[in-house]
Amino acid sequence: MLLRLVCTAALAAGTALAPASATAAPEPGGGAGDSGGRSVAELLTELQTLYREAGKATESYNATGERLKEQRAETERLERALARTRTSLSDSRGEAGRLARQQYQSVTGLSPYVRLLLARDPQRALEQGHVIGRLARERAETVGRLTGEEKAAGELARRARKALADRRALTERSRKQRDEVRERLREVEELLASLSAEQLAALAALEHDRVAEAQEELIASGALGSGGAPPTAAGERAVRYAVAQLGKPYEWGAEGPAAYDCSGLTSEAWGAAGTPVPRTSQEQWAHLERIGLADLRPGDLVVYFPEATHVALYLGDGMVVQAPRPGARVKVSPIAANPVLGAVRPDPEGEPLEAYVPPELPAGATDGPDEGYRAGYAPETSAR
Repeated sequence: MLLRLVCTAALAAGTALAPASATAAPEPGGGAGDSGGRSVAELLTELQTLYREAGKATESYNATGERLKEQRAETERLERALARTRTSLSDSRGEAGRLARQQYQSVTGLSPYVRLLLARDPQRALEQGHVIGRLARERAETVGRLTGEEKAAGELARRARKALADRRALTERSRKQRDEVRERLREVEELLASLSAEQLAALAALEHDRVAEAQEELIASGALGSGGAPPTAAGERAVRYAVAQLGKPYEWGAEGPAAYDCSGLTSEAWGAAGTPVPRTSQEQWAHLERIGLADLRPGDLVVYFPEATHVALYLGDGMVVQAPRPGARVKVSPIAANPVLGAVRPDPEGEPLEAYVPPELPAGATDGPDEGYRAGYAPETSAR
């Protein structure tokens, strides 16, 4: 929706504004309007700040969602274990009762020694003694098992109660994070709605120019190396999966097949390739093997911003496939569209293919905004 608003405004403007537009935010009639006299560059920074906050909130929401899935599974596992233990405990109590009744019914008031002396067949009496001894051991074992199962049931019940409490806490946290994402996106909508068609066109043009400049600087630095390394078989499958999603809308928290957020796209691409990776960009950065940009091969993941709140899948030739931001669609972008934090490889043990033919890109694969959430507003925090 936001992308359509920007694109419609850009078409309405007719052409991109002259370079001087980057320092002034024109309003119909020459007034400052709702932009408060801010320049196009300042408006772009503010817009990107809002997108950035939405991205951080989205990844936090995703991470909580993953923990909630794990907590649900743990709660269900404990409940099943508790049910089994209670069933076994009931059986043990029944067995203990049966043995207690047998013991009561066998009491004669005579000691085993007296019964042995009075017995007509001492050998048989001795054999009966062995039986009685075995029954006594069974009773002892049953009592011991009963005691152990009671303790186990008590501990499982305690853990199940805690797991359920943790699950409820995660559900509440997820709800609050969902509301935060919605609030951040509402702020984006309000800012866009306050701008004129000329301002929106100028924003799109300035954003495009910044991406092109950043890409040129990265290539000129030599950080990408000579390139051209082929992917592994799994990497090729991940690339083809991602390319097949081009044009689908960004939607926060989405994992396909109709829409994706940034880490939803990369996690699903590698899942389809047979190599599951963590769900969020921060977990992908934290747990996958890190590589240098010069070693990139198709299928590797490129992570952005100091907090690792954005991720894309490397396509090759300095380009990535990504779900950029709310209002945009899955597209092919320059690798430097956002400030690069680093790169990770989901299949470090995989062997590169001897022959690789990149997938053919559909028309319009590079259309639309490239930037996700700019780094200028990033707080100084380390990626986890």
